[in-house]
This record gives sequence, structure tokens and C-alpha cells, in this order.
Amino acid sequence: MPPAPRLSIVIPTLDEGEVIDDLLQSLQDYTARGVELIIVDGGSCDDTVARATRFASRLIQSAPGRARQMNTGARISRGDLLLFLHADTRLPHCADRLVANALSGAHCWGRFDISLEGRHPLLPLIGFAMNWRSRLSGIATGDQALFMTRQAFDRAGGFPDQPLMEDIEMSSRLKGLSAPACLEQRVSSSGRRWDEAGTWATIWLMWRLRFRYWRGESADSLAREYRHVR
Repeated sequence: MPPAPRLSIVIPTLDEGEVIDDLLQSLQDYTARGVELIIVDGGSCDDTVARATRFASRLIQSAPGRARQMNTGARISRGDLLLFLHADTRLPHCADRLVANALSGAHCWGRFDISLEGRHPLLPLIGFAMNWRSRLSGIATGDQALFMTRQAFDRAGGFPDQPLMEDIEMSSRLKGLSAPACLEQRVSSSGRRWDEAGTWATIWLMWRLRFRYWRGESADSLAREYRHVR
């Protein structure tokens, strides 16, 4: 058996054929250094699986649902460090080494700063606000490429099996174990949500949903509204 990888990157996918080639090619330097790359597909109807098979260390099928897919990938992964990456997000240079360094001390989890790519001129400001909100609150979003030790993942019980806000809930659980490592190096993530739905409408929607989740409304109820709006 080859030695276990230090880092496993878990990518949940669902109909990501338009972006998956670019993502996986951007990760080839990591796989060359022994990073494990796991794709967990939730039942894509396009050519995501065919495209991803050429590059992934492992590709498996799962019931749909980002939290469920990430948990499935984590369970079969071999690394002692885990990084969860969205298909439309790109990692900074040497992210594997940055994660290893960040988790070598008092932190058992963390995230990157984010830069949003898109047409709207307000996207840099939105990314700036997301980064500082995360620093002040200790809560991260999935777009910021959450990473953690396997022990922290297990102690937190994995991602909650809910259709929305799974990243917020996971951050809250991990905060009970340590403060997050907030890396200044930036992931690049698609701003298509803001470009397509409208910047101010998207900001208002996300803040409204977060507030209602904080007040105790169920993720299932919020997910129905989120899908309807977008």
C-alpha cells in the first residue's frame, strides 16, 4: 500500500461539467505531490463524471446534498487533513502546505480569504466584507474552502445533514474545538450568483436567510425559499 496522503481534498459535484476540467487541471500539482483528490458526485445529468474520472484519485457516487456528499468523501479519504472545495473555487498556490502549516499548532480548522470573480464592480467589496465578517465572527462559508484535521471533523460529527447552512453549522461546531486559522491567501470563487440574480438582491437574501437561521428557523424551510428565489 502507498503511504497515506497528508491531505485529502473532497469536492462535491452536481452538474459541474462546465467548470470541472478547469478545476481538476488546476489541482494536478497537488496530486503530483501526493494529495488525495476525491470527487463525490450527487447524480449529475451532464458529463461531470466522465470528465472528472480522468483526474480524480477516487470518484464515487452519493445521494445528492452537499453536506451528505462531503461526509461521504471524508469517510473514504485517507488523509489526516481534510479540505472541502466547491467546484467553482480555485485554491491559491501551495495551498496544501499552507493548510499543513496552519494546522500544525493550536488551530484544528480554518479557511482562506476569498476573492470573487465576476462582472459586477461590487464583487471585490463583497469579498472584502465576507473575509472580515468571518474574522470577527469565527464563522466561515463553504466558498472559503474549509479545512480541518480528521480528528476535528470526527469530533464535530461531520457536516450536519441539512440542505442549507451546513457550512455555518459546521463552523459553529468547530469553534467549540479551537478558533479558526484565517489565512490571508485567497481562494478565487465564482461570483455568478451575484451576477445572475443581482448583487443587492443576493446580499439581502443571504443576510435574511442567515438571520432567520440564527433565530432558529429550520434549514429545510430556508432551503425551499433559497431555491425558489434563485
